Amino acid sequence: MERSQVEEAARILHEAWLEKTTIDELPQSCRPKSIDEGYEIQSVLKDMHGTKVAGYKIGATNRVAQKMFNVDSPFFGRVMDPSIIKSPANIREGAIILYIIEAEFDFIFSEDVVPRKEGYTQDEIMEKVGDLVPAIEIPDSRYANWREAGMPQLIADNAIASLLILGETASNWRTLDLSLQTVDVVVNDRLVDVGSGSNVLGDPRKALVWLANEFSKRGMVLKAGQVVTTGSAADVIKVKSGDSVVADFGILGSVELKLA
Repeated sequence: MERSQVEEAARILHEAWLEKTTIDELPQSCRPKSIDEGYEIQSVLKDMHGTKVAGYKIGATNRVAQKMFNVDSPFFGRVMDPSIIKSPANIREGAIILYIIEAEFDFIFSEDVVPRKEGYTQDEIMEKVGDLVPAIEIPDSRYANWREAGMPQLIADNAIASLLILGETASNWRTLDLSLQTVDVVVNDRLVDVGSGSNVLGDPRKALVWLANEFSKRGMVLKAGQVVTTGSAADVIKVKSGDSVVADFGILGSVELKLA
């Protein structure tokens, strides 16, 4: 894509983000045709936001999400600093268009992960992780029919990242088999789903390794202090105004939010 096309696509998406409106799709004249073009737009969109990148989200790390998006591999988006909210969170009316939530395992890096020729192993990546935090992601999209937008457009739309609600830092988690760790998703005091770390590429730590190696290929750095949310461990749950949501990760803690 020409630089002018990339900037036009980012401008359209940024305006929709600011105004909390949706578009059908990007115009043909600036619509990304590949994953790389989608990431080009996402990078410019990040600059238009004008705020610090606090971390990254990984999308489509479980089979349900991959089927929903009709993809067979994950993708990533930026988590902007104002998007991070501590639990218990009150989500104001009008903050989101989509009303869906995802219970996720999040990790905060204590060391930079820099690009290199050889791939990173899971042990190497986990040595650079400081903390594990239970979280709820609230995705949002600038596309009216986001399920049909296709991967390049979804990536351009910052991988439909929006809000990230963080619980307290977990303790004594390193010896746990995170693939077996469950999460109960409770809406208005009713259990609506039970997820598992195994739903996240088999283990949420594997999602981290995927991101680190994807960044390495692209010459990007995962920085110390940044958070990575690894994708939904449970089903994508539809919610509505007035709902209260709790994601209970058992020994790892819980995270709560209330939708105005």
